[in-house]
Amino acid sequence: MGRSSDVSPTGAGNGSSCFLWLWPIALGASTGLVLRIVFGGNTNEAFNAMMASFTLLVPVVVGAVTVYSAERIRRRSWAYYGWSAALANTLFVLGTFAIFIEGLICTILAVPLFAVIGAVAGVATGAVCRRSGRPRRSVLSVAALPLLLGGVEQHLPLPDTIDTVTRVRLVDADPDRIWQALTSADDIRPEEIGSAWMYRIGVPLPLSALTEERNGERVRHIEMGKGIRFDQVAVDWQPARRVEWAYRFTADSFPPRALDDHVLIGGEHFDILGTVYSLEPTEGGTRLTVRMTYRVSTHFNWYARLVARLLVGNFEETALEFYARRAEG
Repeated sequence: MGRSSDVSPTGAGNGSSCFLWLWPIALGASTGLVLRIVFGGNTNEAFNAMMASFTLLVPVVVGAVTVYSAERIRRRSWAYYGWSAALANTLFVLGTFAIFIEGLICTILAVPLFAVIGAVAGVATGAVCRRSGRPRRSVLSVAALPLLLGGVEQHLPLPDTIDTVTRVRLVDADPDRIWQALTSADDIRPEEIGSAWMYRIGVPLPLSALTEERNGERVRHIEMGKGIRFDQVAVDWQPARRVEWAYRFTADSFPPRALDDHVLIGGEHFDILGTVYSLEPTEGGTRLTVRMTYRVSTHFNWYARLVARLLVGNFEETALEFYARRAEG
């Protein structure tokens, strides 16, 4: 593909260099927004945003449209292919948040994945444009893939991957003091726990976690911001030694828009199955261990599992620090 005669290598020369620089990126981002509207179905329906057809293929389409549009103006560099496609995907994802299609949590988690996939797709499209005499057919074929697969993917079963993350902290306090902090945490302040990544990206902060014995059960009531309420039921209770919590949610545990639907605990794609705290006296203190077991269910678990492991591990570290400070204080 040759360089247009009325445009200089830097994009100047016709008084509209800004437009020529911006419009391929804007077109790519707009294509993504249109496809997100198409993939607006609910979970288990055709064309929903948690499909691999959307999450893995739409960034490819956005990148391909961006680079192909730019190449129609003039030949671009290999670096341009990558960064322009990544930028178009980033703007597309941010646009879904700006027009209230996606929540903050999903937006932050999606940007890195979409940008990287888009950059790779942009470079590949640039190579096709340089070597193929008919790149338009290739771009149209790529653009059709999400639409073709999005109509059938809901019939494929979701994998249920169970993972466990464990963290350990040495606490300068005896087991009884730590046990009290574990079972009765009232008036939780933002500065005590808000540094965890999951809270920084939009999960409401916890307010209290108080335990009571009711109907023969020991139940810890969790209250969080935005009206979130659920229970942890003790399935193993050994005072000052070990407690294992199972999770119990009700229909009103998560008010509308308290969490992004795609990352709802106990939902189609993510669930926490249990948490175990164990306390072991050591010289000069107590070894406090937490182990959380959770489920991830997507058609792109290779990425979802990585994100979940990072967030859960960081949350556990923050929680251990919270209990340690309260027990030591």
